[in-house]
Amino acid sequence: MVAATSYPLLEVFWTMLIFFGFVVWLWILFAVIADIFRRKDIGGWGKVAWIVLVILLPYFGVFVYLIAEHQGMTERAVSRQEAAQSEFADYVKSAAPQENPAEQIAKAKTLLDAGTINQADFDRIKEKALAA
Repeated sequence: MVAATSYPLLEVFWTMLIFFGFVVWLWILFAVIADIFRRKDIGGWGKVAWIVLVILLPYFGVFVYLIAEHQGMTERAVSRQEAAQSEFADYVKSAAPQENPAEQIAKAKTLLDAGTINQADFDRIKEKALAA
């Protein structure tokens, strides 16, 4: 009971709020550092200057970067997302079967005639090809 009286509920909430704020600030810090290293529009010395500012004056440096580069950060994030979506779409297109239904049915008929599959398998393949 001594611990409960020496650490009141409001102080618990205050500690949780401070901890949450620190975690959010760390998240923003890592996002800013990642954006600095991913930038292609500035050279190495510009990146070094931003990193030194963010490390030497952490809160001030992060807030200055967010104010100065908020539009650029958004554009770079959107372009990375569009590139990832494009790569995913290309992968899906490459992984999906490229045959038309007539070719799939013809191959299934060849397998049926060869005795590799039975009539039920042929009917299932034919339904699936016509449904797509």
